[in-house]
Amino acid sequence: MTARLPCPAAPGPLEDYAARFDDLFSAIGQRRGFREYLAGLLLPRERNKTLTCLAGAEPMAGINDPAVQRLQYFLSESVWDPETVNNRRVALLRADPAVAPHRGGVLVIDDSGDRKDGHATAHVSRQWLGRLGKTDNGIVTVTTLWADERLYVPLHAQPYTAACRLPHGTADPNFATKPRIAARLVAKALEAQIPFTAVVADCAYGDNDDYRRELRQLGLAYVLALKRRKGLWVPAYAEHTPIDAARALAWGGPDAPADWTRVRRRFRDGHGETWWAADARLGPWGPDEPYRLVIATTDPARLPDASTWYLTTNLPRPGGPAAACPYPSADLAALVRIYALRSWIEQGYKQVKDELGWADFQVRSSLAIRRHQTLVMAAFCFCWHTWLAASGPPGGSVGPGGEPAPLSSENHSNGGQTVEGRGENQLRHPAQAVLAVSAAPRARVAHPLDTAPALLACLVQRAPAP
Repeated sequence: MTARLPCPAAPGPLEDYAARFDDLFSAIGQRRGFREYLAGLLLPRERNKTLTCLAGAEPMAGINDPAVQRLQYFLSESVWDPETVNNRRVALLRADPAVAPHRGGVLVIDDSGDRKDGHATAHVSRQWLGRLGKTDNGIVTVTTLWADERLYVPLHAQPYTAACRLPHGTADPNFATKPRIAARLVAKALEAQIPFTAVVADCAYGDNDDYRRELRQLGLAYVLALKRRKGLWVPAYAEHTPIDAARALAWGGPDAPADWTRVRRRFRDGHGETWWAADARLGPWGPDEPYRLVIATTDPARLPDASTWYLTTNLPRPGGPAAACPYPSADLAALVRIYALRSWIEQGYKQVKDELGWADFQVRSSLAIRRHQTLVMAAFCFCWHTWLAASGPPGGSVGPGGEPAPLSSENHSNGGQTVEGRGENQLRHPAQAVLAVSAAPRARVAHPLDTAPALLACLVQRAPAP
């Protein structure tokens, strides 16, 4: 058998990471393209990470530069499977003790939209774009992310195709709603043997009855948000919406909380907030029913929209009639802690878009778009692998033998009922120097050496707003 030609090495620690994917690429051009694309994504740039930017060429004049054309061919024309590459990336996550998911974390489901002009690009249509907060022309991708208080890593992604893009609309066999796509991605996480305590998602998925049913069919616990005014068919004299159920709870002030339980949350910047949580009753939901309705808020009297969660979960309450329930019991503090981890997917979106160029692709086909997204997630995970290599695994809520620790407030407390956030001492790590491998051979930016620690420090220090 002919020996493989040696591939030009990637800068710094990126070579060690990229070499673990080499057997998935059949040609030296693909292996070189993989390295050059990841290096381009990791370079700190002042402009959008289009193909010319990734290759270090001029935005317009450099479009025909050989390095740009190589990346274009690698992304659009060469033969390699993004699903296989992504599976290898997830397998590397599981194999690295520093970043390996554990049962104390959660699987977060969400979708993110980005504006795109025209209709020639696959998946682009007029639809709701969460990043813009309005309906516009763009592309939406459903994603999964594993997270605990110390680490968050993307797992799988699939672009959503609106019915108007398909020949037979909603009747087309290739059409799938976002909740249906999300259920498929959850199944992929299970196939990849990713451990987690529960599936977490916002009200776009929590309000979908079919999605909740699919999670139960998969045998999974969940903590999902509900719209506060999502109505149910109940008798006229009963509460009809989650906010009605919340207002029916007794509250006599902090000194006489009645139905409410004090929950202490701590945030990444070190500050803490007092929240209040309670089990409510609404239709089929109740404290001792198979499905609970939990309200968490900073002010039970006013229930402010910006700081009130309406959650449904199939995790039973401690001491309830849950003898036949296959899921571990969870107190109110544990449920607030689980849902609070959902914010890391929003943080991850900011980082892959602002720093790694998630939406900056210049390709048309669905295959090329999925390849770009796979490479962005690989660059994101490479940062975690590199940054945590010297500091060891970032502990987690895992019991002996890798089993999940009981879901109670004691597991995430610092005296009293506390939901831990990320502490500064868990994140700070001295960034290595950023140096060039060599002088640039011509008018372009030299490749960096060891940019990953500096880049990741930049990413994780931009925490979501408290």
